[in-house]
Amino acid sequence: MFENKDQQRTDLESLGEFGLIDHLTRHLKPIHPSSRTGVGDDAAVLRHGQADLAWSTDLLVEGVHFDLAYTPLAHLGYKAVVVNLSDICAMNMKPAQILVSIAVSNRFPLEALEELYKGIGRACEVYGVDLVGGDTTSSNKGLIISVTVIGATRVGAPVLRSGASPNDLLVVSGDLAGAYMGLQVLRREQEVFRANPNHRPDLEPYSYIVERQLKPEARTDVVELLEKLEVTPTAMIDISDGLSSEVLHLSKSGKVGCALYEEKIPLDPTVISVCEEFGLDSTTVALSGGEDYELLFTIRQEDFPKIKGNPNLSVIGHMTEAESGCHLITRGGAAIPLQARGWNAFSQEG
Repeated sequence: MFENKDQQRTDLESLGEFGLIDHLTRHLKPIHPSSRTGVGDDAAVLRHGQADLAWSTDLLVEGVHFDLAYTPLAHLGYKAVVVNLSDICAMNMKPAQILVSIAVSNRFPLEALEELYKGIGRACEVYGVDLVGGDTTSSNKGLIISVTVIGATRVGAPVLRSGASPNDLLVVSGDLAGAYMGLQVLRREQEVFRANPNHRPDLEPYSYIVERQLKPEARTDVVELLEKLEVTPTAMIDISDGLSSEVLHLSKSGKVGCALYEEKIPLDPTVISVCEEFGLDSTTVALSGGEDYELLFTIRQEDFPKIKGNPNLSVIGHMTEAESGCHLITRGGAAIPLQARGWNAFSQEG
């Protein structure tokens, strides 16, 4: 009854993940007072008594989000949990419970699923979260994993994407671009192996960036650090789709502009050297690579002394008036408009 043969066909790739979500949900508004936030943040926030609960869910699909040719199942299970925990951290909240659902084809024996759940269990142990439910069904397309995570905090504490104001400082945790370059190394070694099955790769020089790809970590420690420093971000997001995309999300949600300084973007020395090896520009990779799962947030200028010199945090720019737009300020002083060129789940290359 929904078919309209005269309707124009629009490719999903032209919208991208977030454009598609915005389009499909534009007419759906929360009607319950307990629904504190709707679609548009890293997690939904629901009021429950005197506490706020954050809920987030994510899908990982074989052949789209991961390749089992170079992804150990235990690492995959760990990562599936971590990428969801990161969404709760991006609300300045702490994860507490998860639900895991999987669809699996008959090419996977019991032992393979035991490996997957070994990684899931390890993540639960490391981050102190409980696995409290889920679902299992069959699949004719390989392995699909869906994780839902729940976080809790006191009333008033969730930090949304929309709270930034002009002159707020833009801060990022850790370093960027490692996960993307780790993926490039893995894909290169996979191609070499296909050409020569006797090839035994030496990944030791790339261990840091390969681990950033296969076994990322959720920055619960940064949430705890900010609480200890008595710093409450004004806006927050995690970096899953590339720095430029996330900066633009904060700017759009807060109706502000941004000046992002190229020289301030934190890069590990391994990333810089491997970018040179692959002939890639490290700034471009940091802006567009994704899967770093670091936290990007804004703070009031008066909170800068509290974070100054902290090795876990880097000030990389500041927010501006909306009409100024969002720009990358290069090392040479040029202002280049930021563009969202991160990973698109609906692209033909995905």
